[in-house]
Amino acid sequence: MAEQLRLMAVHAHPDDESSKGAATMAKYVAEGVDVLVVTCTGGERGSVLNPKMDRPDVWANIGEIRRAEMDAARAILGVEQAWLGFVDSGLPEGDPLPPLPEGCFALQDVEVAAGPLVRLMRQFRPHVVTTYNEEGGYPHPDHVMTHKVTVAAFEAAGDPARHPELGAPWQPLKLYYDVGFSRDKIQALHDRIVAAGLPSPYEEWFKRWEERPDRGRRITTRVECADYFPVRDDALRAHATQIDPDGFWFQVPMELQREAWPTEDFEIARSVVDSPVPESDLFAGVRGTVHAR
Repeated sequence: MAEQLRLMAVHAHPDDESSKGAATMAKYVAEGVDVLVVTCTGGERGSVLNPKMDRPDVWANIGEIRRAEMDAARAILGVEQAWLGFVDSGLPEGDPLPPLPEGCFALQDVEVAAGPLVRLMRQFRPHVVTTYNEEGGYPHPDHVMTHKVTVAAFEAAGDPARHPELGAPWQPLKLYYDVGFSRDKIQALHDRIVAAGLPSPYEEWFKRWEERPDRGRRITTRVECADYFPVRDDALRAHATQIDPDGFWFQVPMELQREAWPTEDFEIARSVVDSPVPESDLFAGVRGTVHAR
């Protein structure tokens, strides 16, 4: 019998796991893969983005509420979940930007902050790890820090000379960056919506691209997971403080989404196995190297 396949997805805040790669995780869970979501911070400094939840009692208990939301989303996706325990840095606004709060995640030493993730990698022993690109997917300081910490942990986890106190070495075989919204994907969705005679929610995106050209990302891996888009959306709605169920993310009919772009997309960043691109499976090149123990 082959060894159990394991996937680790490292995210900055509770709700990120449901907006980035969630359908892919649900698909792999359904196929029997063990999936662990690692959440770096508690989201304590996040905004309340659902107007129906914008109340004093919610703001007063935002950390506790977001943990409960994460529990609900985890159950919907069928994944395991672990907290790294760092404090949300918040998203600084203004010109000039204010300093980040003392002690927050984004101000930690990368090597030190990677330690708890190295420990988790050695305990869970993932074959594949996903996270954000060097820009964090978007330039939130916690997302950028999540990228740095994940890359550092990926490189350290398999080295017996580094952090021997954190457990026996384990080398993940592949590291991916989520590619949530490429320009090609938005164009395909927009065109399909317009062809159906419906108003497109993406008009403003194209205006922003005109002002700031899209540099794009290299998509190496497209995972067919349209059957799990409803699971993704249910997990998103579980983060009720962060997602308006009547808002932008749910304006495109599900069938149009499935027809226009039935995959979630990734960019391979590191690999120690032979896996020619393009791929359709995060475990391409892994399945043949994982043997019974």
